[in-house]
Amino acid sequence: MSTGPGAASAPAPDPYDTTSALDAKSARDGTSARDDNAALDGKSALDAKSALGAPVRKNSMFSSLRIRNYRLFFLGQVVSNIGTWMQRIAQDWLVLSLTGSSAAVGITTALQFLPMLLFGLYGGVLVDRLRKRPTLMVTQTAMALTSIALAVLTLTGLVQVWHIYVAALALGLATVVDNPARQSFVSELVGPGQLQNAVSLNSANFQSARLVGPAVAGLLITGVGTGWAFLLNGLSFVAPLTGLLLMRARDLHPVERAPRGKGQLREGLRYVAGRPDLLWPIVLVGFMGTFAFNFPVYLSAFADDVFQGDAGVYSMFNTLMAVGSVSGALLAARRGTARLRLLILAALAFGALEILAAASPELWMFALIMVPLGLVSMTVNVTTNTSLQMSTDPAVRGRVMALYMMVFLGGAPVGAPIVGWVTDTYGARVGFAAGGAIAMTAAAVIGLVLARAGGLRLTVRWHHGHPTVRFVPRDHAKALAPAA
Repeated sequence: MSTGPGAASAPAPDPYDTTSALDAKSARDGTSARDDNAALDGKSALDAKSALGAPVRKNSMFSSLRIRNYRLFFLGQVVSNIGTWMQRIAQDWLVLSLTGSSAAVGITTALQFLPMLLFGLYGGVLVDRLRKRPTLMVTQTAMALTSIALAVLTLTGLVQVWHIYVAALALGLATVVDNPARQSFVSELVGPGQLQNAVSLNSANFQSARLVGPAVAGLLITGVGTGWAFLLNGLSFVAPLTGLLLMRARDLHPVERAPRGKGQLREGLRYVAGRPDLLWPIVLVGFMGTFAFNFPVYLSAFADDVFQGDAGVYSMFNTLMAVGSVSGALLAARRGTARLRLLILAALAFGALEILAAASPELWMFALIMVPLGLVSMTVNVTTNTSLQMSTDPAVRGRVMALYMMVFLGGAPVGAPIVGWVTDTYGARVGFAAGGAIAMTAAAVIGLVLARAGGLRLTVRWHHGHPTVRFVPRDHAKALAPAA
């Protein structure tokens, strides 16, 4: 099963790139990752891009927007994402206002992502079988109706905490199918040559909406109430639904759908288990999504308890983080490759910044750290997403992306109540610092595991009077070692 037509020539591999080293190790062991079933047998992200004929380095930052279908998709998501961020802020603040508990905010987050944890893999199986565009129309409509129902309850003064819990759970159920469908639909919109650029722009789109959504939500909450934020989010789904209807079917890049059959779930799991370059990044974002990315819990607690602020302060934290996130996504759109080395370094930096933010004594210091924190968190997200999509066979992409989203988002039902309890019991500073420490530990351990799997070795050398730490192939490390 091929991932696409081969390229006339391939870029030279980076000897310090973990993914390339994995292939080099296969060659030394007498195995091949480039036969007719290359994507199923362990192709690296860099080789996958070459095999797909994706001239990533020649693309401009916004090159995929030249494609009409993707442009419609992108514009629809701009509107919908703004509404989504409005609802996130309004939902978290409403729960905190009704209960005064960070743990209750954590429970809401957990309920929203619990379906992904329980049913995410089955959602991926469905996505591989179904046509993506009609599937997205159904899921987007369901989410719109859920938001409108919550708006009616809030505006009429009847809303209770359990109503918010039910709405969060309903949104989570729709997300089980919607997330992997949207992720894998991008390749049908732009084709393999523009996939990395489109994935990065999608992330920039979502995070750009984070600049507008929280600010608008803060104004609405303090001015007219949270119900209007829910209502506007429900109406915002009109934009992506219109975009889906206006797309030209003849311009899509159809992917052969997986036939209905037994064992497809196990097949997807075996596929990932046999690919260290897929498995360990998923494990890393699982740890981070469970314990370190619980921003609704952390930021609402810092705004309310530590700095005695209101919804405007909470919105400001999210907006500043979005500034960094947009920068990170746009830098990823310009970047030529999605290397695992960059993922590990960004995860380490993310954990360190969380610990630094937790120790910040002043509001302005905490707020400023949100910008680089957003940048490195987006680098983690985009690098993982892009490397998975570029090195995964299209026939199983829905299942792989569902597993990624299940681990990344589905970890929240486990982590959110835990970090919410830690935050309530020991304080927001301890909770935030603990999340950062877990992220750094996971990044360090998984970085070493990937290096070992790729036949790499850690070296420390002096360069122009400064120490440099690099992973290099073991044979190269021996050659550099000084003679005894």
